[in-house]
Amino acid sequence: MKADERKARVREVRRRLAREGPPRTRGPEGDFETITVPERDCDHLRDLLITEGAQTVVEIGLAYASSALAIGEALVTINPPRPRHVIIDPFQERDWSNVGWDLLRSAGLDSIASLTLAPSSIALPQLLTEGFVADAAFVDGSHRFHEIFVDCYFLRKLVRPGGLIVIDDAWASSVQTAVHYYERNLGWTVVPDAFPNGSPSTVASGTRTEPVARCKAIRLPDPSFEPPFEEFRAF
Repeated sequence: MKADERKARVREVRRRLAREGPPRTRGPEGDFETITVPERDCDHLRDLLITEGAQTVVEIGLAYASSALAIGEALVTINPPRPRHVIIDPFQERDWSNVGWDLLRSAGLDSIASLTLAPSSIALPQLLTEGFVADAAFVDGSHRFHEIFVDCYFLRKLVRPGGLIVIDDAWASSVQTAVHYYERNLGWTVVPDAFPNGSPSTVASGTRTEPVARCKAIRLPDPSFEPPFEEFRAF
């Protein structure tokens, strides 16, 4: 299948998912609308990866596959010799009945994607042991502070220097706090305007509620470095 035909196939699955929703959900009413990354943000994610020329991407969290399909579209558009999309989701089979993986297969993306049904705290160090290197990562797994902190710890070793890490639900206090450590101490920098007019989330701030961006793109330092012990910056 030619590259243009592959892109058209992926785009059709993406459009159908956004228009009609998934063929099945895990149960609660409105679960798809609540859980999935909105189409507009997925478009920004796709465009960001295309601009980066990403060839290898690791993704934490699959669910209904909206972000995975966007990543797949980016890889098909770039069309590198050996594209690779590594997806980690321990709940895809048990809780999601493989709906996200089935959508990727229907788009023909299972030829470049693989799914690991293990917690990221196990899967990421295994990738590190194997010598895996990614150009970019998309993180939408557990939002517990200690788990997102561990995800970031391993991703800074797996994503190449100067590569990208994109965080979903970056507004959540647990996620903000974990990522802030790496910004303060390890040279992570926010990519401005990576998600222009992205889908906002409403967050309480004192007595007010304010709209904040849902997704956040971060550039890793190049070269990477380890800070001296005595230079810890509270976060």
